[in-house]
Amino acid sequence: MPGSIAELVDLLDLEPIEVDLYRGRQPKTHLQRVFGGQVAAQALAAASRTAPDDRWVHSLHAYFLRPGDPNGPIIYDVERIRDGGSFTTRRTVARQHGRPIFYMTASFHLDEEGFDHQDRMPDVPPPEDCPTLGDLYAASTGESMEKWQQEWAALDVRYVGDSRPGGVLSAEDHPAIARLWIRASGELSDDRELNTCVLAYASDLTLLGVALVPQGIPISSERVQTASLDHAMWFHRPFRADRWMLYDQTAPSASGARGFAFGRVFSQDGRLVASVVQEGLIRPR
Repeated sequence: MPGSIAELVDLLDLEPIEVDLYRGRQPKTHLQRVFGGQVAAQALAAASRTAPDDRWVHSLHAYFLRPGDPNGPIIYDVERIRDGGSFTTRRTVARQHGRPIFYMTASFHLDEEGFDHQDRMPDVPPPEDCPTLGDLYAASTGESMEKWQQEWAALDVRYVGDSRPGGVLSAEDHPAIARLWIRASGELSDDRELNTCVLAYASDLTLLGVALVPQGIPISSERVQTASLDHAMWFHRPFRADRWMLYDQTAPSASGARGFAFGRVFSQDGRLVASVVQEGLIRPR
């Protein structure tokens, strides 16, 4: 995966090869399949290239169809579904080796004034008081921090806590909760499209793992087979992905070898900037 935020930004700079057709490069990685967040972010970058300059993505809905091959490029084919008075719709298919691996529909909206309210951000410790996700990964797996940095150094992730037995979070109605702070690990430009794509990339990193919290099983465990199945995001307010964001995650249900998880993304000053929903495979081995 990208070894720095600069490398991630480079991956999001897709190569145009025909009208509405783009090629996405791959980073060096030890992973056996392409990280789903990378495909989602590149697909969103491709769709955004075809949207009018005055419209910004407000929602996306995607399905992961097949594992991506990290040893070859991915082709992104954008279909211009609709250009209305204030909304624009695009559909993107990602292909490898002649087969679709990912489908996404994204909707873009002209900025408008309207009613405004939001949930309150949970009260949590500041990111400086929370351990890095890399430290927790190394402690739980026995692997070196260097291995974590090789794959995930583009993101700075601090773990607030979760609701596993003995965990620091609890709620009677929510057995599966996890919260963390997340941001890009370096400065980004003011480009709104770029910041949105970086959040799309980051949103897939930890969300499915909250469905395993009640079992006390880390998502990296060999005891479970995991894969993202579908992913949806709504973008409520502008944000900077290189500033701290609280990722408040819950999993209302796990059944039939699938976990269903929901996330709210808050800026550090308490604005609700995005919501995320995902269902994924959590099959016991």
